[in-house]
Amino acid sequence: MPVSVGMTVRAISPFNAFLMLCLITFWGSSFVVVKEVLKEGLTPVSIATFRFLVAGALFLVALFLNRVRQPSYRLLVEKKDIKTLVLLTLSGVTLFFMVQYTGISMAGASIASILVCLLAPVLISVFSAWFFRERLKRRQVAGIVGAALGTFTIVAGDVFSSQGNSAFLQGSLLLLLTPLMWAGYTLLGKKMMEKYDPFLVVAYVSILGGLLLVPFSLAENSFRLISAVSLQGWLFILFLASTCSLLGYYIWFHVMKQVKAAEASSFLFGEPLVTALFAITFIGENITASVVAGGLLVFVGVVLVTWK
Repeated sequence: MPVSVGMTVRAISPFNAFLMLCLITFWGSSFVVVKEVLKEGLTPVSIATFRFLVAGALFLVALFLNRVRQPSYRLLVEKKDIKTLVLLTLSGVTLFFMVQYTGISMAGASIASILVCLLAPVLISVFSAWFFRERLKRRQVAGIVGAALGTFTIVAGDVFSSQGNSAFLQGSLLLLLTPLMWAGYTLLGKKMMEKYDPFLVVAYVSILGGLLLVPFSLAENSFRLISAVSLQGWLFILFLASTCSLLGYYIWFHVMKQVKAAEASSFLFGEPLVTALFAITFIGENITASVVAGGLLVFVGVVLVTWK
C-alpha cells in the first residue's frame, strides 16, 4: 500500500488496468505467501529481514540502472531529510512488517489484509482532517463509525467463535497497529514524495528497512535459520522481494503518473478479496461469517470516507 502521488486527467487504459490487477494480485497474495513461509520454521522477524535485504539489493540495482539511463538522476537526499527517511523506514517497513507478519502468524492472512488495506485509508482521512483542521462531512463520520463497527465485528466475532482464542485476539490487536503506522507513513512521506522521485524514496526506505531489521534478527538469532529454508521457501521470499516490493512499486508509480490517483487507488480495495481467495484455495483458511460481515462494513466505511 503506497503513498498516493501525482495525478492527471486521463482515464485509465486497459493496459494500466491490467497492470493494476497484477499489482493487487501480488500484494493480495503476499499475506498468504507469508503464512506459507512461516511453515518453514522462520520467525516473522526473519521473514521481514530476508525479504527486505533481498529487496534492498534489487532496489540498489534498479537505482544504478536509472542512473546509467539518466546521468542526471538524483540519488542523494539532503542531510536534513535523513531523519524523516529513518522515521518513514521504521513506520513503513521495519516495525510495520514485524508487526504485520506476527499478526498474520497469530490471526490469519485474510483478517490481516482487511485490517491493513481497508482501515488505513479511513485513518489517513481522519488524521488528515485532524492535522490540517479540515471538517469531516457527515457521510465521512458515518463511514468512520461503520469501519469501526466492522473492525469490532471481525475481532469480536472470531474471538467468540474460537471460544476466546487468546492468540487470535492478540494477533488482531497487533494488526490494528499496522493501519496506524501506515497512516503515519503516508502523511509523513507526502512531502518527501513531492520533493524527491517517489521511487527513490521507496528504494531508500526498503534498503534502510532491511538494514534496520538486522539487529532484531541478530537479537533472536534467526540468521541461523537460513540453511534450514527450503528452495520453495527462498522462492517465496524472492517473490515477496521482487514482485511485491520492486515490481509492485514500479507498476504503482508508472500508473500513477498517467491516471487520477483516485482511479488507481480504487483497485486496492480489491486486495482483501484476492487475499481471501488465495487463503481459501491454497492454505485452507476458513473465512467466517463475522469476517465477511465485518469486511463489508469496513469496505462501505472506506467508500463513505474516501468517495468524492
